[in-house]
Amino acid sequence: MDLITTTDALHRACARLAQHPFVTVDTEFLRETTYYPKLCLIQMAGPDPVDAYLIDPLAPDIDLEPFMALMANKDVVKVFHSARQDLEIVWNLGRLVPEPLFDTQIAAMVCGYGDSVSYEQLVNDLAKARVDKSSRFTDWSRRPLTEAQLTYALSDVTHLVKVYEALMEQLQKNGRLDWLNEEMAILSSPETYQADPDNAWRRLGGRLRKTKEVAVLMEIAAWREREAQNRDVPRGRILKDDALIDIATSAPRSVEALGRLRSIPNGFERSRTGGDILEAVERGLTRDPATVPMLERPRGRGATGAVVEMLKVLLKAVAEQEGVAPKIIATVDELEAIADSDTADVPPLHGWRRALFGEKALALKGGELGLAVRKNRVFVYPVPPAS
Repeated sequence: MDLITTTDALHRACARLAQHPFVTVDTEFLRETTYYPKLCLIQMAGPDPVDAYLIDPLAPDIDLEPFMALMANKDVVKVFHSARQDLEIVWNLGRLVPEPLFDTQIAAMVCGYGDSVSYEQLVNDLAKARVDKSSRFTDWSRRPLTEAQLTYALSDVTHLVKVYEALMEQLQKNGRLDWLNEEMAILSSPETYQADPDNAWRRLGGRLRKTKEVAVLMEIAAWREREAQNRDVPRGRILKDDALIDIATSAPRSVEALGRLRSIPNGFERSRTGGDILEAVERGLTRDPATVPMLERPRGRGATGAVVEMLKVLLKAVAEQEGVAPKIIATVDELEAIADSDTADVPPLHGWRRALFGEKALALKGGELGLAVRKNRVFVYPVPPAS
């Protein structure tokens, strides 16, 4: 089994794949020691079994431009499974998101295969094959790759052909292809893959409640994100999450105060990095409170909490009845928003989700729907208006 290691060979492969209506794509990468994922292998296949290819992006003389051109070709659907990280890699390579796009994991959720169905399960159920997992956690950056690694990698995209065809047939039969297209719009947005340092604090902001603490966290998290990007190292190599929280809550303004924090390594406070941290703390403390986003109070308490629990039961009942994964209809946060307000601007109150679930959720809140158990299953029934 050969690896494509030259631009000419890659161009020929992509030219053949461009003749098909769709192409399946997967990547192997490493990111344990870097901020940006290190692309180690690209796998692609078309519906014709002879059109299955392995591309070595680490080959010294290869130019990936033909691959990027194929990803941008709007006449060819690009099929991934659990596409988010693969798409991030393509975005980092060429500042483009492949389109049209089809994610088999999300399509499977729309077809009722559960919230996070695995690739192995779909291959087993839809392609009637088994995935050899023995090479999954190998070092894809080492050369030469073994025959077992190449076989495993290629099977990821050849099996995906049958998975895609089976899911597409189901979506067309149940009339839910438009549902999937709404989800693909989110994955296709460049904003999904742009790591803005100024938004880095949001990953940790839920732990803090005071405006001053959040302001310091915003500055510290943005500084760490830029450092990680510039050095191309994981965030934790710069500073651990717990250290960021400690700094935000204590707001040290001197080398001595920074050094007293248990989450800060010994001597760290007197380094150049320690000085950068103290400067970020000062920026946070002097930030205009009006520029600090309002933090939502924790939901799920008192009467609203009971409403959320009822909405969860309704969601499970609707999902089971309609054969859709609950997670793709509504998240817990969205249920909490609906519990708080009938006009909440959340996906379950828009589009196909509103018709499927949102209207029922509002009716349940308004006392116009009831829930009951019959033969160990929850069912929904209309409640007649009070006389």
